[in-house]
Amino acid sequence: MRLDLFLANLITDHSRGEIQGWIRDGRVLVDGIVAKAPSLRLRDACEIVVDAPEPVSEAARPAEIPVNVAFEDEHLLVIDKQAGVIVHPGAGHNDDTLVNGLLHRYPEIAAVGEPDRPGIVHRIDRDTSGLMVVARTVESYARLSEMIRNHGAARTYTALVLGNVQPTVGIIDAPIGRDSRLPMRMTASRDGRAARTSYEVVEQFGTSALLKIELETGRTHQIRVHLESIGFPVAGDTTYGKPAFDLERQFLHASLLSFAHPITGDQITVESELPDDLVTALALARDA
Repeated sequence: MRLDLFLANLITDHSRGEIQGWIRDGRVLVDGIVAKAPSLRLRDACEIVVDAPEPVSEAARPAEIPVNVAFEDEHLLVIDKQAGVIVHPGAGHNDDTLVNGLLHRYPEIAAVGEPDRPGIVHRIDRDTSGLMVVARTVESYARLSEMIRNHGAARTYTALVLGNVQPTVGIIDAPIGRDSRLPMRMTASRDGRAARTSYEVVEQFGTSALLKIELETGRTHQIRVHLESIGFPVAGDTTYGKPAFDLERQFLHASLLSFAHPITGDQITVESELPDDLVTALALARDA
């Protein structure tokens, strides 16, 4: 594969033209040697080092995007995110994200955190629904960010997976890194970052099972990668599994979020019911 194409597939928040400019500027090394052209053909098992320029953050803009608020006070919000909504602006999505909707409804968060993702201390995937916490003040942002880094919040997900899950209770302890063959995917890899996921079967059906998932870490696609790695992919996940039960997205919902309030110390616990599309898929699974 050409060097520029390989990097464009891997670094998805920059255009291929930008990456070609980095190569021509001498910012890319292949096996310790400066790459001379974007068209350089890569061989197996080569090492690539990219000295990318510092990104320039562009402030997100308000837009009338619906925001489902499950809890709020003057310090923070707990949002019940709809499936299909991206959390913050990125390539190709500047005005249709959760952050755009938050800025329209809560303009004060513009001064909290990073300008392109104000208030955001953690994310959930575009096609995952459910609960996430957002900071409204600088102080709560700092404390919530530290809490997330130190795994201080209890995050429970509900997932429907394919297969007869055995054992019915378990912990998946496997590092996660980017797939070297398919850069858009993550994979369980000894060279990845530490990741732990615990699960418990709530209900077993003929060809699928409903699980309660607890996240101990928060790696990209962690639940989906971990469950696929033990042979039980999330139903409807076309990246790590396959279509099932008429789902148009993966059956994964952030159903409970519990944490100590960063300012008052009070315990905040919020639950979210399964959205309609997942309720329908669950009924099909029970009848299968």
